[in-house]
Amino acid sequence: MAEKTIIAWTDHTFNIAWGCTKVSPGCAHCYADTLSSRYGHDVWGPSRPRRTFGEKHWAEPLNWNAQAKTEGRQHRVFCSSMCDVFEDHATIDAERAKLWHLIERTPCLEWQLLTKRPERIAANLPVDWGNGWPNVWLGTSIENNDYVWRADHLRAIPARIRFVSYEPALGPLDQLDLAGVHWLIYGGESGPNFREHDPQWARDMRDRCRTAGVAFFFKQSSAFQTE
Repeated sequence: MAEKTIIAWTDHTFNIAWGCTKVSPGCAHCYADTLSSRYGHDVWGPSRPRRTFGEKHWAEPLNWNAQAKTEGRQHRVFCSSMCDVFEDHATIDAERAKLWHLIERTPCLEWQLLTKRPERIAANLPVDWGNGWPNVWLGTSIENNDYVWRADHLRAIPARIRFVSYEPALGPLDQLDLAGVHWLIYGGESGPNFREHDPQWARDMRDRCRTAGVAFFFKQSSAFQTE
């Protein structure tokens, strides 16, 4: 899930599970929580179970890998849009172990792992991580200056690509140290209860990225729109 995605900065999305626990203001209007509830899955909160998937689901990236190999280009896979790969939860721990094995089997896919818990990345990497696996990007979400410390945890970990998701943008991010960051995604909040952004936040970040040699991707302004 899914063969195709409307997320503009990737080719596919793949979820190791559904469910999470909210940890900061950026989580307040979480689309994944809303979608889970719509489908009748009570999977939000530290004590709730997580929804997991079977062999057919886990085989999908193998097909994408074969397709990418035929096309002669890497496909990007965002993992996971409906959970946090590095959440401290027994089910997520088990599914994460399966994910590392899957990533090893799909060298033609670039796996984009995004978390709001970068402080947990180092302790949950494969033992042979070394200077980073060649087909894994590590990223963290930072919604305003109160959470720039997440980038400090991220930059301490060797990785081929480190990226920051400035989404939903809830305030300026002028205190973010861009050292060690290769790519930054900017996005205003979407959905019926979206919080307004200031377009100047995007302009300022674009200019800072340009100066620092960091790739900048503008995803969207804040608006009532579906993910």
